[in-house]
Amino acid sequence: MTWDAVVVGGGIAGLVAARELAHEGLRTLVLEERDTLGGAVTGHTVAGLRLDAGAESYATRGGTVAVLLGELGLADRIRVPEPHGAWVHLPHGDGPLPRTGLLGIPTDPWAARRTLGLVGAARASLDAVLPATGATLLGELVRRRMGARALDRLVRPVVGGVHAADPDDLAVDAVAPGLSDALRRERGSLSRAVRSLRASGPAGSAVQGLAGGLHLLVDALVADLEAHGGTVRTGVTVTSLDDERADRWVLATPSAVDLLGLEVGRPDPGAQVTLVTLVLDAPALDAAPRGTGVLVAREATDVTAKALTHATAKWVWLAQTAGPGRHVVRLSYGRAGEDVRPDADVALRDASVLLGVPLSADQLQGHAVVRWTQALPRPSADHARVVAGVRAAVEPLPGVAVCGAWVAGNGVASVVPDARAAARSVL
Repeated sequence: MTWDAVVVGGGIAGLVAARELAHEGLRTLVLEERDTLGGAVTGHTVAGLRLDAGAESYATRGGTVAVLLGELGLADRIRVPEPHGAWVHLPHGDGPLPRTGLLGIPTDPWAARRTLGLVGAARASLDAVLPATGATLLGELVRRRMGARALDRLVRPVVGGVHAADPDDLAVDAVAPGLSDALRRERGSLSRAVRSLRASGPAGSAVQGLAGGLHLLVDALVADLEAHGGTVRTGVTVTSLDDERADRWVLATPSAVDLLGLEVGRPDPGAQVTLVTLVLDAPALDAAPRGTGVLVAREATDVTAKALTHATAKWVWLAQTAGPGRHVVRLSYGRAGEDVRPDADVALRDASVLLGVPLSADQLQGHAVVRWTQALPRPSADHARVVAGVRAAVEPLPGVAVCGAWVAGNGVASVVPDARAAARSVL
């Protein structure tokens, strides 16, 4: 059979691109190597609760995800997290993260003085008066403008939690689009640049989720795709574009480099990330002692986790579903260069330390351990060069496009518009 379009990769990018093509009346086939669809957006059941096993929120920037959710009939499920704020776990103690900012970069260093300390806040505030200086890498930029404490106590923990990477390895333009331009407009001040970016963004929370879990997005995409004549096959490994006869190909997978025989280098393979979900009978957590969660500084050696999300403190719908005194806590493991394999006991000990509340094994009602590979490609300068090479090589190829987090960047808000653009380019 000859297909009008074949999409390789059944993550969010592949499903979004396939849906676009099917809506145009094309006979569209999706091929996914794994047995499940959605990539890092999927669900599982723990202690009777249906929970997200991967991503549990999306960035609101651009509004593209909200538009897609509206098209899929999910707009009434959109929720904003509770405004409890998050904390950072440091060797000398815990402190709150700035309520406003970008990747931990504060818009007002003095508002973060509890975490930075008086000396750190004073040094970071010099950013407003220092001569304009730029930098290619995020870590270097923050260190120059705001000093080592702002980098180590705020930015490094956030970047480690979000991107499983170190800010000294990340290109500013790749991880913070628009920041370089804002720096030029604000005469080099990093705090003012971040403030201007936040002001130009949509009002309200910077992230949103879905009542019932973000994994509902996958179910809705598949249902809509199949309703428009699309076909989905899982457990299929594509080794050549000759595997199927098709007029158009959308490659939503890093294997596009091999499938197309490109000699542009290798994209970042992504960190090995493990998520441990705990369902606890712990009324002491009702007060949300660390807000919606905790990010961990690399220098803190008393825990192995890099981040903790107190999901029932973050999402009202989940707290109502779980019931009084019952809490869902999720811990993330695996920074750049690490290969950590935690179990429930390790996660329970880490949660006790990070939440500041003693938690025992008899309070554990259920747990799940999910290990992600090829997740969170690190947006380093080398990775950005490979992506640029891939896009340049693919652009002149008729009927071929690429998409996915490996080229668009991490997060649903990056993946969705890029996937739609990829589909349009082959129509």
